[in-house]
Amino acid sequence: MTATATPTGRDTTRTTSRNAAVAGLLQRQGAAVVLVLGAVVAWLSFPHFGSADNLRDLALQSSFLAIIALGMTFVIISGGIDLSVGSVYALGGVLAAYGSQYGTIVAIVLPLAVCSLIGLVNGLLIARTGMAPFIVTLATLLFARGLLLAITGEGADTYRVEGGSPFLQLGQGKLLGIGVPVYLALVLFGLGSVLLRRTAFGHSVFAIGGAEQSALLMGLPVARTKIKLYVLSAALASFAGVLTAAYLRSGVTVIGVGTELDAISVVVIGGTLLVGGAGTIAGTLVGVLLRTLIQNVINQIGTLDANYQTVVSGAFLLVVVVIQRLLARTRG
Repeated sequence: MTATATPTGRDTTRTTSRNAAVAGLLQRQGAAVVLVLGAVVAWLSFPHFGSADNLRDLALQSSFLAIIALGMTFVIISGGIDLSVGSVYALGGVLAAYGSQYGTIVAIVLPLAVCSLIGLVNGLLIARTGMAPFIVTLATLLFARGLLLAITGEGADTYRVEGGSPFLQLGQGKLLGIGVPVYLALVLFGLGSVLLRRTAFGHSVFAIGGAEQSALLMGLPVARTKIKLYVLSAALASFAGVLTAAYLRSGVTVIGVGTELDAISVVVIGGTLLVGGAGTIAGTLVGVLLRTLIQNVINQIGTLDANYQTVVSGAFLLVVVVIQRLLARTRG
């Protein structure tokens, strides 16, 4: 008679722990794996993809959205959302172009000050009154866009940056053949990573996103942290607008429409949970690069309409969210 081995409780626990670890790794690093595989396939399929000029263009294109997504990462990890960043981004660009006639300092400080004030209003309403971030930031989305239209005469007036202005170096300058915005984005991501992982502020962000009531009981400054988060998000969105104005040599009024959705999508694709409590700065950077890769591959194909970029991005985001749910259940 043959004895049949049955798994012990220890073996079951070990298997469950291993599955949870694998699920956590896939959640954090899955986008990076897809990015590497996608880049290799694109490199082998399209000769122009791997050219230095194309890679430099991809990096520059990614830098503006990356800066906006950086602020969105902090907000989403805290369990919030910021729908106003697209309008704030456009407003920042217009204010920068307007302020450039008074010098580079004004061109930078004016949009940062105005847009940070909008972020402060977002934070105060969300933290002090308990209003839903979705509603508050939707209102300031409309406010910022309305202010933009008022400043530009319903979009009829375009403020231009004078040729030869030092301000243009922020957007058009190059170092070692790579655009200045790329370096600025990388510096901001480095600082953001330190802020999120190595400071009390960053630990509070994770705690609030994981369990806000527990964070309150622990004595963490929940309200103050939320206010800082939305100021940070608005400031980064406006700074991206500043760089865009310097790059385009004008304050373009039609940019930023739907940018808030792009920022949210790359943050989620990078592994940050929409429910809050988990996420990484590096993951967001991977999400931005993956989105840019998809767009570039569609352009390389040439036979597909540009609208397919939105279709593919939306479908990819839906798949990522579903996978995140499944992985979260496995980890749980």
